[in-house]
Amino acid sequence: MGYFAKVIKKILILLITLIAIFLSFKLALFYLPFLIGFIISLLIEPIIKLVNKKTKLARKTSSIIVLLCIFTILIILITWGVISLITEASNLLQGLNTYIEKIYTQIQNYINNINFDKIEIPTQVISIIQTSTNNFLDFITKWISDFLTSILQGITSIPIIGIYIVITILSTYFICADKLYILDQLEHHFPKLWVRKFGIHLKKLISTLGSYLKAEATLILISFIEVLIGLYVFKWLGLNVGYPLLVALGIGFVDALPILGAGTVMIPWSIISAINGDIKLGIALFSLYVIILVVHQLLEPKIVSGNIGIHPIFTLIAMYTGFRLSGILGLFIGPIVLIILQNVFETMIDNGIVKTILNRG
Repeated sequence: MGYFAKVIKKILILLITLIAIFLSFKLALFYLPFLIGFIISLLIEPIIKLVNKKTKLARKTSSIIVLLCIFTILIILITWGVISLITEASNLLQGLNTYIEKIYTQIQNYINNINFDKIEIPTQVISIIQTSTNNFLDFITKWISDFLTSILQGITSIPIIGIYIVITILSTYFICADKLYILDQLEHHFPKLWVRKFGIHLKKLISTLGSYLKAEATLILISFIEVLIGLYVFKWLGLNVGYPLLVALGIGFVDALPILGAGTVMIPWSIISAINGDIKLGIALFSLYVIILVVHQLLEPKIVSGNIGIHPIFTLIAMYTGFRLSGILGLFIGPIVLIILQNVFETMIDNGIVKTILNRG
């Protein structure tokens, strides 16, 4: 009975950890402004310490100076981004059906140019292909339309966004300015052993997951800025680039997904542009992708000090599992949960989870 009790205990620990991670994500989404404030406070902590050291000002004063500078820059960028997004999303939404009809006509031309008599494809199969193409385009049209509409609805909800922004700014300030007081209150209200253990685990988690996410976010931001600048340059040069910010956000979204990258969008786009006769745009897009790839390869070893030690197949499984459970958001959450589990059960993974759980020793 002692052996089975140990096995059940280990399985329960694993299940409780999974439930705790699930609840943590739910709470993180619920208290998103405070989470963002906490993340910003971690990122700007070195700057606050530097200002505090150089100016000899109080921590609160240093925090206010740094936060004013950072949030001023952020508000300017957000204002420009919101105006550009509203304009581009509205224009794309209005001309969406026209673009889909052009794509459908192009696909129909490709199908009509194929000599099906030589390869002896039954007419029923051709009919199924055409019907499937129509259904796929209808699905894509509806998805893009709903996505753009949700963006516009989200952006135009100014009062709600304003509340989120204000709470985020205030929470960031309080966390930065009263960091020592908050830690002291935690030690006062909770057992010191709990606070100490939580602090150790939190530091370890930040050093692994936090460092990885910060490095990946830096690389994605660099890629996004490169794509955005490149597309705006192409637009100013008269090339057929209609929605630079939306496209750059889309490529940044794909680049944020593990395993995938900017090439998943840019290479097919450059090939399709060249096939459709726009050779200049095809060459320009491929050249931009090569620049992104080179910069990425040069910076990645410096920014990412080490990999997370997870094989791509397991990352892919985590992405798929997250997608099935939480939709698009799960594509990001899945790999993060995998990293957390690897960090928490590092010893069990090294020794073999099943062996560790079922080991009689």
